[in-house]
Amino acid sequence: MQTVAVFFGGRSNEREISVITGIYAVNLLRSSFETLPIYLDEENQMYLCPSARDVKGFAKQIQKQPLEKEFVPVQLMRGGLGVLKGKKVHKEIKLDCALNCCHGGLGEGGGLSMLLSWNQIVSASPQAAPSEIFLDKILAKIFLQGADVPVVPYATVREKNWREDEEKAMEQIEASLEYPVIVKPSKLGSSIGITVARDRAELRKALDLCFRIDDAALIEQYLKEKRDLNLAAYRVGERMEFSEIEEVFSVAPILSFEEKYEGAAERASKKPAEISKETEARMREIMTTVCEVCQINGIVRADFLMSEGRLYFNELNTVPGTLATYLFSESLTGAKELLCKLIETAIEREKGRTRKEILQSGVLTRQNFGSKRGKIW
Repeated sequence: MQTVAVFFGGRSNEREISVITGIYAVNLLRSSFETLPIYLDEENQMYLCPSARDVKGFAKQIQKQPLEKEFVPVQLMRGGLGVLKGKKVHKEIKLDCALNCCHGGLGEGGGLSMLLSWNQIVSASPQAAPSEIFLDKILAKIFLQGADVPVVPYATVREKNWREDEEKAMEQIEASLEYPVIVKPSKLGSSIGITVARDRAELRKALDLCFRIDDAALIEQYLKEKRDLNLAAYRVGERMEFSEIEEVFSVAPILSFEEKYEGAAERASKKPAEISKETEARMREIMTTVCEVCQINGIVRADFLMSEGRLYFNELNTVPGTLATYLFSESLTGAKELLCKLIETAIEREKGRTRKEILQSGVLTRQNFGSKRGKIW
C-alpha cells in the first residue's frame, strides 16, 4: 500500500473543526492506503496518532496533558516523517502523499504546504501561495480584482491607522460605502469575529472587536436580499471537476460559525440550488478562472453571493470543512472515491513533472541533465 499522511489540528481557532475533518478523511482513506493520522497541537508540534479513529474519543484524549503514549512525536524530513525519541530521529517513514486538513492558522495559510514542499513530500492539497492569499481576505480581494473577478464593494483599515486617527479612518470608510456594512477580521475565516454595522456607532464597536483578534479589517457593503451559494471544484490535469451548487439559508443577516459547522447536520440548505443555467455557468467560469490563474491543486470550495441579479465571488476555502466531499456526493462511498482520486492525481502529477519544473526546483543532477558534473552549462 502507498502511505498517506493526513495532517489536522494546529494553532487555530478552528482546530476542533479540523479534528473532525482530519479523522473523517483518515477513516475514508484507511482501506485504500496506509493512512497515518498526524495531529498538530496548539504549538504546532506534530504527533503520529495511529489510534485516531473516533472524533469524540480523540477529543477527550487531546484534553489530557501531558498527551498519552499513543501520541508519538514526529517531524517532517526529506521525503517523509522522522519518528522522534527525545530530540533524535530513530525511525524514518517514507510518504507517498500528504493531505492537509488543517483549518485556519498556518495550516491553511500556507505554512504546512511550504514545509511539505521544502521536504519534497507530494501533497494532494493547495500550494502555499494560493493558501496564503485566500486566508487573508484583503489580499484575496486585491488578487481577485486583478483577475477581473466580481467582488463586493469594500474598504480596508489597518489597526495602526485606526489607533492613530479613528475619525479619519471612519470618514474614509463612509466615503466609499453606505450603511449597513459587514466588518470582517482579515485573516480569520468561518464567520469568526464578523459583524454587521448599521451606523457609525456600531461600526466603531465592530472595529474595536475586530482589532482584538486581528491587525486588519475588511469592511464590505451589505447586500440586500442576498443568496449564499457554494461550489466546490478540483483540477485533474487541464480539466476541472465541479460539485453541485448548494444554497445555504440563514435567519440571521450573515451565516454564523455555528450554522456553518456546529449545527452542520441541521443547517438549512438546498442542493442543487434553484438558479438559472446562466448563473450556474457563470459560477463555473469564475471558479475556473481563479483555479487556473493560481494553478491550484487539491479540492477547494468557493462561496458566492448573489444580490439583485448580480453575482459576486465572496471567498475561497483552500481547506474546506470535511473537504467539501458532501457537495459531490451524499454517500461515504462517493466521498471515499473522491479523496482517493485526489491522492492518486497528486501522485501522478508528481511523476509527470517536466524537465523545466525540475530545473526550477534546483535539483541539478547527472540523472536529470546528462552531464558528468551535474551542470547544464
